[in-house]
Amino acid sequence: MDSSDCEPHLLRSLLVFKNTINQELIRSLHVYRLDEGKENEVEREFVLSASEPYVELPADPLLRLMKFPVSQVHEGHVNGCWVCIFAFQANCPPNFTCIPSILSVSRNLKLKSIPALANDLQMIFELSNKKPLQRSGEETCQGSNDNNHQLIRSSPILDLDLNSLPCPVPMSESSENQEIGRSLPGIMEKKKKRAPSEHVANIALSDLAKYFDLPIVEASRNLNVGLTVLKKKCREFGIPRWPHRKIKSLDGLIRDLQEETEIQQQENQAAALAVAKRQRMLENEKESIERKPFLEMKTETKKFRQDVFKRRHRARLLRSQGLSNSDN
Repeated sequence: MDSSDCEPHLLRSLLVFKNTINQELIRSLHVYRLDEGKENEVEREFVLSASEPYVELPADPLLRLMKFPVSQVHEGHVNGCWVCIFAFQANCPPNFTCIPSILSVSRNLKLKSIPALANDLQMIFELSNKKPLQRSGEETCQGSNDNNHQLIRSSPILDLDLNSLPCPVPMSESSENQEIGRSLPGIMEKKKKRAPSEHVANIALSDLAKYFDLPIVEASRNLNVGLTVLKKKCREFGIPRWPHRKIKSLDGLIRDLQEETEIQQQENQAAALAVAKRQRMLENEKESIERKPFLEMKTETKKFRQDVFKRRHRARLLRSQGLSNSDN
């Protein structure tokens, strides 16, 4: 069943997944309500090329074979090499504030070449205009009630540039920006230019991976995007937290093992081989996290890290006791 055969209100769910290996490959799962009350699931596959028109490919049932509950899927949900970048359920309002720019009908005109997906996205957008989204007091813009703010709140969210905020910055983000301003003196004094939408849309997972070893503030500066935009791109790729701390922790453990290997080679060859094996395991785990930053550290690695912390703590205590005895 094509979406053109359905009334707009018969679209019950729409899930859009992006392939983490081939960034141009997109799969969508459409759920339609039929007249007799039954539901029909339609799975589609598209190639969203940066240099050529978008095309729809014949799609075998891949997502449906995974048999996950459609109503419980949200942005960032991972199934194998597929990560959900947009989730719509008819019984709850869609979150247009974090929709990827590549799926924005008003900003990405190339979507018109794949009407099977574009028409359903447009249906969702029109439904959201008929039923205005209820916003909590924290999300409602504070302060002045002038006409400009009223126009911003009443305008369709999809038509706004996602690189700019639709209302004054909330207190939490304001304090965060002040902290960034203190850590980067002179930068906040100049008025920042908004990153071009094309530049933001073309940022791939491989581009982010180049800066996983840096704090997120420095990474956003090197990518020439704002901190908020970078966090949205992370959610788009299914990265719940910037992996800088995990990478830094693994680097520290690897350095410790390198030093221990040099010591063990002089004393015990078998122990040196065991240390070298542990080092290779940590290096492989680091490479895996750089490729898939949503992965958690292995339990064995966490235990090893805890042992290293305990050894360092005991060494500091022994040094401090030695210093105090020598002073006495």
